[in-house]
Amino acid sequence: MFALPRFSISPSKTRSTTDWVTSQFSSSAASSAGALLKFSGLYERMSALNNLDFYGRLFHMSQRDRRARAKELLTHMDLWDRRRERIGQWSRGMKQKLAIARTLFHRPPLVFLDEPTAGLDPVAASALHDDIKDLVAREGVTVFLNTHNLTEAEKLCASVGVIRGGKIPAVGNPDTLRRTTGAPEVTIVGKGFTEAVTSSIAGMPEVASVVTENDRVTVRLRHAVTVAPIVRALVVAGCDLEEVRPGQSSLEDVILTLMQEERE
Repeated sequence: MFALPRFSISPSKTRSTTDWVTSQFSSSAASSAGALLKFSGLYERMSALNNLDFYGRLFHMSQRDRRARAKELLTHMDLWDRRRERIGQWSRGMKQKLAIARTLFHRPPLVFLDEPTAGLDPVAASALHDDIKDLVAREGVTVFLNTHNLTEAEKLCASVGVIRGGKIPAVGNPDTLRRTTGAPEVTIVGKGFTEAVTSSIAGMPEVASVVTENDRVTVRLRHAVTVAPIVRALVVAGCDLEEVRPGQSSLEDVILTLMQEERE
């Protein structure tokens, strides 16, 4: 379950099977991190309460602490009323909430979440996002989120690192990455955007690309520059402009820009 220094578990001759002695499991390294990877680590024939209690035993939490912590997390996740049910019949969203509670159960300061909303519908994913943000703020933990969902990364992360080919070509606050790496763009609404006009704009040195959709033109720039020359060129060409709206790149734009720079 944990990508941490090795540990071993051996059953005690004088204790029950679920009361295993963990010879190195409670080391400072193992106890300082929680991980939710591809598999949830939950036992579907057990109740939510018993799942959390089991993991609490592995980390040598007292019975009193286990009970209090289970109530705290399950209440926050809106699962307390279902605590005695076997989780095998639960929805994927409910199981994922319990898996996150399991990850945080022993109060680790560092948590790894691998694609936590994979397979969830948009409503369940949004609810889980809110739960993660609330828990991080309340628990004061640092979360490493591994995700291909760039919207999720923008919504949850204060710092983003892009990994490509075993290297990290960019890392920083999402807004900073968009300003320094992503190509800025401007959306212009109006009429008269003929093919000849857009081709002329696309040929300007500061323009990376032009996309036309009905009465809207999106101009992606090569770098942060004033859009006045573009607006002036459209007006001179006879276009009737109604709105000029500068925009910022998304994280997807940032990654595409980085990939393009590598190829060049």
